[in-house]
Amino acid sequence: MKFLADLHIHSRYSLATSKNTDVESLCISARKKGITVLGTGDFTHPAWFGELKEKLVRAKDGLYKPNKSISGKIEKFIPESCEGIIRFIPTAEICNIYKKGGRTRKIHSIILLPDLSLAEKLNRRLRKIGKTESDGRPIFTFDVVNLLEMVFDITDRAMFIPAHIWTPWYSLFGSRSGFDSMEECFGDFSKYIFAAETGLSSDPDMCRRFSGLDGVTLISNSDAHSPMKIGREANIFNTSVCYDSIILAIKKGCPEEFAGTVEYYPEEGKYYADGHRNCRQSLLPEETDRCGGVCPVCRKQITIGVLHRIQALSDKAKKKETTQKYLKTIPLLEILSEIFQLNPGSKKLLLWYNKLLEQFGPELDILNFTGIGEIRNSGVPLLAEAIERMRKNEVTITPGFDGKYGTIEIFKKEEIAGMKLMLNRLSGI
Repeated sequence: MKFLADLHIHSRYSLATSKNTDVESLCISARKKGITVLGTGDFTHPAWFGELKEKLVRAKDGLYKPNKSISGKIEKFIPESCEGIIRFIPTAEICNIYKKGGRTRKIHSIILLPDLSLAEKLNRRLRKIGKTESDGRPIFTFDVVNLLEMVFDITDRAMFIPAHIWTPWYSLFGSRSGFDSMEECFGDFSKYIFAAETGLSSDPDMCRRFSGLDGVTLISNSDAHSPMKIGREANIFNTSVCYDSIILAIKKGCPEEFAGTVEYYPEEGKYYADGHRNCRQSLLPEETDRCGGVCPVCRKQITIGVLHRIQALSDKAKKKETTQKYLKTIPLLEILSEIFQLNPGSKKLLLWYNKLLEQFGPELDILNFTGIGEIRNSGVPLLAEAIERMRKNEVTITPGFDGKYGTIEIFKKEEIAGMKLMLNRLSGI
Protein backbone atom coordinates (compact mmCIF):
# COMPACT_ATOMS: atom_id res chain seq x y z
CA MET A 1 0.00 0.00 0.00
CA LYS A 2 1.10 3.59 -0.58
CA PHE A 3 1.62 5.64 2.57
CA LEU A 4 3.55 8.59 4.00
CA ALA A 5 6.21 8.37 6.71
CA ASP A 6 7.87 11.16 8.68
CA LEU A 7 10.87 9.60 10.42
CA HIS A 8 12.52 12.58 12.14
CA ILE A 9 10.62 14.56 14.78
CA HIS A 10 11.26 15.76 18.33
CA SER A 11 9.51 15.47 21.67
CA ARG A 12 8.97 18.24 24.21
CA TYR A 13 12.25 17.22 25.83
CA SER A 14 14.41 18.58 23.00
CA LEU A 15 15.56 22.19 23.16
CA ALA A 16 13.38 24.79 21.43
CA THR A 17 10.34 22.52 21.08
CA SER A 18 6.66 22.84 21.91
CA LYS A 19 5.95 21.85 25.50
CA ASN A 20 2.54 20.57 24.41
CA THR A 21 4.03 17.68 22.43
CA ASP A 22 2.91 14.30 23.74
CA VAL A 23 1.94 10.99 22.14
CA GLU A 24 -1.69 12.09 21.89
CA SER A 25 -0.93 15.34 20.04
CA LEU A 26 1.45 13.54 17.68
CA CYS A 27 -1.24 10.99 16.80
CA ILE A 28 -3.84 13.69 16.18
CA SER A 29 -1.55 15.79 14.02
CA ALA A 30 -0.27 12.80 12.03
CA ARG A 31 -3.82 11.73 11.18
CA LYS A 32 -4.76 15.26 10.16
CA LYS A 33 -1.69 15.54 7.98
CA GLY A 34 -2.10 12.11 6.37
CA ILE A 35 1.02 10.55 7.90
CA THR A 36 0.76 6.79 8.50
CA VAL A 37 4.20 6.10 10.02
CA LEU A 38 5.85 8.51 12.44
CA GLY A 39 9.23 8.35 14.11
CA THR A 40 8.93 8.56 17.89
CA GLY A 41 11.85 10.97 18.11
CA ASP A 42 14.07 11.32 21.18
CA PHE A 43 13.94 7.73 22.48
CA THR A 44 17.26 8.45 24.22
CA HIS A 45 15.54 10.80 26.71
CA PRO A 46 14.52 8.88 29.88
CA ALA A 47 11.23 10.71 30.47
CA TRP A 48 10.12 10.51 26.82
CA PHE A 49 11.16 6.88 26.60
CA GLY A 50 9.00 6.18 29.66
CA GLU A 51 6.04 7.87 27.99
CA LEU A 52 6.56 5.83 24.82
CA LYS A 53 6.59 2.58 26.79
CA GLU A 54 3.46 3.62 28.68
CA LYS A 55 1.38 4.84 25.75
CA LEU A 56 2.46 2.65 22.82
CA VAL A 57 1.83 -1.04 22.24
CA ARG A 58 3.06 -3.45 19.58
CA ALA A 59 0.78 -3.78 16.57
CA LYS A 60 0.38 -6.97 14.53
CA ASP A 61 2.52 -5.43 11.78
CA GLY A 62 5.43 -5.15 14.25
CA LEU A 63 5.38 -1.37 14.53
CA TYR A 64 3.91 0.51 17.49
CA LYS A 65 0.45 2.03 17.87
CA PRO A 66 -1.26 4.08 20.59
CA ASN A 67 -2.82 1.94 23.30
CA LYS A 68 -6.61 1.60 23.58
CA SER A 69 -6.91 4.38 26.11
CA ILE A 70 -5.05 6.85 23.90
CA SER A 71 -6.87 5.71 20.75
CA GLY A 72 -10.24 6.31 22.38
CA LYS A 73 -9.20 9.70 23.69
CA ILE A 74 -7.95 11.17 20.41
CA GLU A 75 -10.75 10.19 18.01
CA LYS A 76 -12.98 13.13 18.95
CA PHE A 77 -10.24 15.52 17.81
CA ILE A 78 -9.84 13.95 14.35
CA PRO A 79 -12.28 14.56 11.46
CA GLU A 80 -13.94 11.41 10.13
CA SER A 81 -12.50 12.25 6.72
CA CYS A 82 -8.99 11.72 8.16
CA GLU A 83 -9.51 8.05 8.85
CA GLY A 84 -6.49 5.78 8.87
CA ILE A 85 -3.96 4.09 11.10
CA ILE A 86 -1.00 5.63 12.87
CA ARG A 87 2.15 3.65 13.54
CA PHE A 88 5.41 4.55 15.26
CA ILE A 89 9.04 3.52 14.66
CA PRO A 90 11.55 4.09 17.50
CA THR A 91 13.81 6.93 16.36
CA ALA A 92 16.30 9.35 17.87
CA GLU A 93 18.66 12.09 16.76
CA ILE A 94 22.12 12.26 18.32
CA CYS A 95 24.76 14.99 18.09
CA ASN A 96 28.48 14.15 17.98
CA ILE A 97 31.01 16.96 18.53
CA TYR A 98 34.66 15.95 18.14
CA LYS A 99 37.98 16.80 16.50
CA LYS A 100 38.97 15.17 13.23
CA GLY A 101 41.29 16.26 10.46
CA GLY A 102 42.38 19.30 12.44
CA ARG A 103 38.84 20.69 12.72
CA THR A 104 35.94 20.53 15.15
CA ARG A 105 33.16 18.41 13.67
CA LYS A 106 29.50 18.62 14.66
CA ILE A 107 27.38 15.86 13.17
CA HIS A 108 23.70 15.02 13.70
CA SER A 109 22.52 11.48 12.96
CA ILE A 110 19.11 9.79 12.92
CA ILE A 111 18.83 6.27 14.31
CA LEU A 112 15.96 3.89 13.50
CA LEU A 113 15.48 0.70 15.51
CA PRO A 114 12.93 -2.09 15.14
CA ASP A 115 11.74 -2.13 18.76
CA LEU A 116 11.85 -0.27 22.05
CA SER A 117 13.76 -3.03 23.86
CA LEU A 118 16.73 -2.44 21.53
CA ALA A 119 16.36 1.30 22.07
CA GLU A 120 16.55 0.68 25.81
CA LYS A 121 19.72 -1.35 25.30
CA LEU A 122 21.31 1.52 23.36
CA ASN A 123 20.16 4.00 26.00
CA ARG A 124 21.92 2.03 28.75
CA ARG A 125 25.20 2.18 26.81
CA LEU A 126 24.86 5.88 26.10
CA ARG A 127 24.12 6.72 29.73
CA LYS A 128 27.45 5.19 30.74
CA ILE A 129 29.38 7.64 28.58
CA GLY A 130 27.31 10.83 28.65
CA LYS A 131 24.13 12.64 29.65
CA THR A 132 20.86 11.73 27.99
CA GLU A 133 18.45 13.49 30.34
CA SER A 134 19.29 17.15 29.63
CA ASP A 135 18.21 17.24 25.96
CA GLY A 136 16.09 15.00 23.75
CA ARG A 137 18.89 15.34 21.21
CA PRO A 138 21.88 14.36 23.40
CA ILE A 139 25.44 15.51 22.70
CA PHE A 140 28.44 13.19 22.84
CA THR A 141 32.10 14.06 22.38
CA PHE A 142 33.27 10.99 20.50
CA ASP A 143 33.58 10.25 16.78
CA VAL A 144 30.30 9.62 14.97
CA VAL A 145 31.86 6.40 13.62
CA ASN A 146 31.97 5.06 17.18
CA LEU A 147 28.25 5.80 17.50
CA LEU A 148 27.56 3.94 14.26
CA GLU A 149 29.54 0.94 15.52
CA MET A 150 27.66 0.99 18.81
CA VAL A 151 24.28 1.02 17.06
CA PHE A 152 25.08 -1.86 14.71
CA ASP A 153 26.65 -3.82 17.55
CA ILE A 154 23.18 -3.84 19.12
CA THR A 155 21.35 -4.90 15.96
CA ASP A 156 22.12 -5.18 12.25
CA ARG A 157 18.48 -4.25 11.58
CA ALA A 158 19.18 -0.65 12.59
CA MET A 159 19.33 2.21 10.13
CA PHE A 160 21.82 5.05 10.60
CA ILE A 161 21.09 8.21 8.60
CA PRO A 162 23.07 11.48 8.50
CA ALA A 163 20.57 14.24 9.33
CA HIS A 164 19.90 17.45 7.33
CA ILE A 165 23.22 16.91 5.58
CA TRP A 166 23.79 20.47 4.29
CA THR A 167 22.94 22.59 7.34
CA PRO A 168 25.94 24.89 8.04
CA TRP A 169 26.25 23.70 11.61
CA TYR A 170 25.68 20.16 12.87
CA SER A 171 25.67 18.18 9.64
CA LEU A 172 27.70 15.80 7.49
CA PHE A 173 28.50 18.29 4.70
CA GLY A 174 27.83 21.56 6.55
CA SER A 175 30.00 24.55 5.61
CA ARG A 176 31.01 25.28 9.21
CA SER A 177 31.77 21.87 10.69
CA GLY A 178 31.18 19.15 8.12
CA PHE A 179 33.21 16.99 5.75
CA ASP A 180 33.71 17.07 1.98
CA SER A 181 32.78 13.42 1.43
CA MET A 182 31.06 10.49 3.06
CA GLU A 183 34.36 8.61 3.18
CA GLU A 184 36.17 11.45 4.95
CA CYS A 185 33.66 11.16 7.77
CA PHE A 186 32.85 7.45 7.93
CA GLY A 187 35.81 5.80 6.20
CA ASP A 188 35.25 2.07 5.67
CA PHE A 189 31.94 2.36 7.53
CA SER A 190 30.46 4.39 4.66
CA LYS A 191 29.07 1.10 3.35
CA TYR A 192 26.56 1.18 6.22
CA ILE A 193 25.11 4.52 5.10
CA PHE A 194 22.24 3.77 2.72
CA ALA A 195 20.34 7.05 3.08
CA ALA A 196 20.85 10.74 3.79
CA GLU A 197 18.32 13.34 4.88
CA THR A 198 18.14 16.33 2.53
CA GLY A 199 16.98 18.86 5.13
CA LEU A 200 14.51 21.69 4.57
CA SER A 201 16.92 23.87 2.57
CA SER A 202 17.63 21.41 -0.26
CA ASP A 203 15.74 19.05 -2.53
CA PRO A 204 16.77 15.86 -4.38
CA ASP A 205 17.69 17.66 -7.62
CA MET A 206 20.07 19.96 -5.75
CA CYS A 207 21.66 17.04 -3.90
CA ARG A 208 22.22 14.98 -7.04
CA ARG A 209 24.70 17.56 -8.33
CA PHE A 210 27.18 15.97 -5.89
CA SER A 211 28.40 12.51 -6.95
CA GLY A 212 29.26 11.72 -3.34
CA LEU A 213 25.56 10.97 -2.88
CA ASP A 214 25.29 8.60 -5.85
CA GLY A 215 23.81 5.32 -4.69
CA VAL A 216 22.46 6.89 -1.50
CA THR A 217 18.68 7.21 -1.08
CA LEU A 218 17.61 10.77 -0.35
CA ILE A 219 14.95 10.90 2.32
CA SER A 220 13.03 13.89 3.68
CA ASN A 221 11.49 14.44 7.10
CA SER A 222 9.92 17.34 8.96
CA ASP A 223 12.40 17.56 11.87
CA ALA A 224 9.26 18.85 13.60
CA HIS A 225 9.64 20.72 16.88
CA SER A 226 5.87 20.88 17.36
CA PRO A 227 2.95 18.65 16.27
CA MET A 228 1.73 21.15 13.65
CA LYS A 229 5.07 20.93 11.81
CA ILE A 230 4.74 17.18 11.23
CA GLY A 231 4.64 16.28 7.55
CA ARG A 232 6.12 19.50 6.15
CA GLU A 233 8.51 16.99 4.58
CA ALA A 234 7.86 13.26 4.36
CA ASN A 235 8.62 10.05 2.48
CA ILE A 236 6.28 8.18 0.15
CA PHE A 237 6.43 4.39 0.44
CA ASN A 238 4.68 1.71 -1.56
CA THR A 239 5.26 -1.30 0.69
CA SER A 240 3.60 -3.13 3.53
CA VAL A 241 3.47 -1.08 6.72
CA CYS A 242 6.21 -2.85 8.66
CA TYR A 243 9.73 -2.02 9.80
CA ASP A 244 11.71 -4.38 7.58
CA SER A 245 9.79 -3.39 4.43
CA ILE A 246 10.41 0.29 5.12
CA ILE A 247 14.12 -0.24 5.78
CA LEU A 248 14.53 -2.43 2.68
CA ALA A 249 12.75 0.15 0.51
CA ILE A 250 15.15 2.85 1.73
CA LYS A 251 18.18 0.63 1.16
CA LYS A 252 17.13 -0.31 -2.36
CA GLY A 253 15.88 3.15 -3.28
CA CYS A 254 13.87 1.80 -6.21
CA PRO A 255 10.85 3.95 -7.14
CA GLU A 256 8.48 0.99 -7.04
CA GLU A 257 8.90 0.82 -3.24
CA PHE A 258 10.44 4.14 -2.22
CA ALA A 259 8.09 6.25 -4.31
CA GLY A 260 9.54 9.68 -3.54
CA THR A 261 9.30 12.52 -1.06
CA VAL A 262 7.19 15.48 -0.05
CA GLU A 263 9.43 18.56 0.02
CA TYR A 264 9.48 22.03 1.51
CA TYR A 265 10.37 24.70 -1.03
CA PRO A 266 14.14 24.71 -0.29
CA GLU A 267 14.36 28.49 -0.69
CA GLU A 268 12.03 28.80 2.31
CA GLY A 269 14.50 26.88 4.48
CA LYS A 270 16.40 28.99 6.96
CA TYR A 271 19.85 28.16 5.57
CA TYR A 272 19.25 28.23 1.82
CA ALA A 273 21.15 31.43 0.96
CA ASP A 274 24.33 32.91 2.44
CA GLY A 275 24.05 35.79 4.84
CA HIS A 276 24.49 37.57 8.14
CA ARG A 277 21.21 37.79 10.03
CA ASN A 278 22.24 40.51 12.49
CA CYS A 279 22.98 42.90 9.64
CA ARG A 280 20.03 41.67 7.53
CA GLN A 281 22.37 40.73 4.71
CA SER A 282 21.17 37.94 2.41
CA LEU A 283 23.59 36.98 -0.37
CA LEU A 284 23.74 34.63 -3.32
CA PRO A 285 26.97 32.58 -3.68
CA GLU A 286 28.50 34.90 -6.29
CA GLU A 287 27.81 37.93 -4.08
CA THR A 288 29.49 36.22 -1.12
CA ASP A 289 32.53 35.48 -3.28
CA ARG A 290 32.73 39.13 -4.35
CA CYS A 291 32.63 40.16 -0.66
CA GLY A 292 35.42 37.75 0.21
CA GLY A 293 33.13 35.72 2.48
CA VAL A 294 32.57 38.56 4.95
CA CYS A 295 29.50 40.67 5.72
CA PRO A 296 29.56 43.88 3.65
CA VAL A 297 28.22 45.82 6.66
CA CYS A 298 30.19 44.63 9.71
CA ARG A 299 32.97 42.58 8.04
CA LYS A 300 32.23 39.50 10.16
CA GLN A 301 32.21 36.06 8.54
CA ILE A 302 29.19 35.24 6.40
CA THR A 303 27.26 32.03 7.11
CA ILE A 304 27.63 29.97 3.93
CA GLY A 305 24.23 28.51 3.06
CA VAL A 306 23.13 25.25 1.53
CA LEU A 307 22.98 26.47 -2.08
CA HIS A 308 26.58 27.74 -1.92
CA ARG A 309 27.85 24.61 -0.18
CA ILE A 310 26.26 22.34 -2.79
CA GLN A 311 27.78 24.44 -5.57
CA ALA A 312 31.18 24.14 -3.90
CA LEU A 313 31.02 20.34 -3.71
CA SER A 314 29.17 19.85 -6.98
CA ASP A 315 31.20 17.84 -9.47
CA LYS A 316 28.58 17.53 -12.18
CA ALA A 317 28.41 19.95 -15.08
CA LYS A 318 24.81 20.87 -14.47
CA LYS A 319 21.90 20.18 -12.19
CA LYS A 320 20.98 16.54 -12.69
CA GLU A 321 17.32 15.73 -12.94
CA THR A 322 16.90 12.96 -10.43
CA THR A 323 14.73 9.96 -11.18
CA GLN A 324 13.40 10.29 -7.64
CA LYS A 325 9.97 11.88 -7.71
CA TYR A 326 9.09 14.58 -5.23
CA LEU A 327 6.28 17.00 -4.52
CA LYS A 328 6.92 20.58 -3.41
CA THR A 329 4.35 21.85 -0.94
CA ILE A 330 3.48 24.86 1.18
CA PRO A 331 1.77 24.05 4.50
CA LEU A 332 -1.98 24.63 4.27
CA LEU A 333 -1.98 27.04 7.20
CA GLU A 334 0.64 29.18 5.44
CA ILE A 335 -1.56 29.31 2.34
CA LEU A 336 -4.60 30.28 4.40
CA SER A 337 -2.50 32.84 6.25
CA GLU A 338 -1.63 34.59 2.99
CA ILE A 339 -5.19 34.48 1.70
CA PHE A 340 -6.80 35.83 4.88
CA GLN A 341 -3.81 37.98 5.92
CA LEU A 342 -3.90 36.44 9.39
CA ASN A 343 -1.27 34.84 11.62
CA PRO A 344 -0.95 31.08 10.86
CA GLY A 345 -1.69 30.31 14.52
CA SER A 346 -4.86 32.40 14.74
CA LYS A 347 -8.05 30.71 15.94
CA LYS A 348 -9.95 31.81 12.83
CA LEU A 349 -7.44 30.13 10.53
CA LEU A 350 -7.47 26.96 12.61
CA LEU A 351 -11.26 26.88 12.25
CA TRP A 352 -10.93 27.09 8.47
CA TYR A 353 -8.12 24.54 8.50
CA ASN A 354 -10.26 21.98 10.34
CA LYS A 355 -13.27 22.77 8.17
CA LEU A 356 -11.23 22.00 5.04
CA LEU A 357 -10.02 18.72 6.54
CA GLU A 358 -13.61 17.73 7.29
CA GLN A 359 -14.53 18.52 3.70
CA PHE A 360 -11.61 16.98 1.80
CA GLY A 361 -9.54 14.78 4.12
CA PRO A 362 -5.92 15.01 5.32
CA GLU A 363 -3.82 18.10 4.61
CA LEU A 364 -1.24 16.43 2.38
CA ASP A 365 -4.01 14.94 0.26
CA ILE A 366 -5.53 18.40 -0.21
CA LEU A 367 -2.19 19.93 -1.16
CA ASN A 368 -1.09 17.22 -3.58
CA PHE A 369 -3.95 15.07 -4.83
CA THR A 370 -7.40 16.64 -4.43
CA GLY A 371 -8.73 17.92 -7.75
CA ILE A 372 -8.56 21.67 -8.29
CA GLY A 373 -12.21 21.60 -9.38
CA GLU A 374 -13.19 20.09 -6.04
CA ILE A 375 -11.18 22.66 -4.12
CA ARG A 376 -13.04 25.45 -5.94
CA ASN A 377 -16.09 24.35 -3.95
CA SER A 378 -14.29 24.78 -0.62
CA GLY A 379 -15.86 28.13 0.18
CA VAL A 380 -12.43 29.79 0.46
CA PRO A 381 -11.80 32.29 -2.36
CA LEU A 382 -8.40 31.89 -4.02
CA LEU A 383 -7.63 28.56 -2.32
CA ALA A 384 -7.91 26.50 -5.51
CA GLU A 385 -5.83 29.08 -7.37
CA ALA A 386 -3.22 29.05 -4.58
CA ILE A 387 -2.86 25.28 -4.60
CA GLU A 388 -2.73 25.16 -8.40
CA ARG A 389 0.08 27.73 -8.41
CA MET A 390 1.91 25.84 -5.68
CA ARG A 391 1.73 22.62 -7.72
CA LYS A 392 3.09 24.46 -10.77
CA ASN A 393 5.87 26.20 -8.79
CA GLU A 394 4.36 29.58 -9.72
CA VAL A 395 5.36 31.33 -6.50
CA THR A 396 7.67 34.18 -5.46
CA ILE A 397 10.21 33.36 -2.76
CA THR A 398 12.50 35.52 -0.65
CA PRO A 399 15.20 33.00 0.38
CA GLY A 400 15.99 32.12 3.97
CA PHE A 401 19.50 32.73 5.34
CA ASP A 402 21.58 32.44 8.51
CA GLY A 403 18.78 30.90 10.59
CA LYS A 404 15.96 33.07 9.22
CA TYR A 405 13.20 31.29 7.28
CA GLY A 406 12.41 32.49 3.78
CA THR A 407 9.00 33.79 2.77
CA ILE A 408 6.73 32.59 -0.02
CA GLU A 409 4.18 34.74 -1.83
CA ILE A 410 1.61 33.04 -4.01
CA PHE A 411 -0.41 36.15 -4.83
CA LYS A 412 0.31 39.74 -5.66
CA LYS A 413 -1.04 42.19 -3.09
CA GLU A 414 -3.64 43.54 -5.49
CA GLU A 415 -5.08 40.03 -5.97
CA ILE A 416 -5.68 39.75 -2.23
CA ALA A 417 -6.96 43.33 -2.02
CA GLY A 418 -9.55 42.60 -4.69
CA MET A 419 -11.08 39.91 -2.47
CA LYS A 420 -10.72 41.80 0.81
CA LEU A 421 -14.41 42.35 1.59
CA MET A 422 -15.35 38.72 0.99
CA LEU A 423 -12.30 37.47 2.92
CA ASN A 424 -13.07 39.71 5.88
CA ARG A 425 -16.60 38.34 5.98
CA LEU A 426 -15.37 34.75 5.78
CA SER A 427 -12.68 35.24 8.44
CA GLY A 428 -15.43 36.03 10.91
CA ILE A 429 -16.59 32.39 11.14
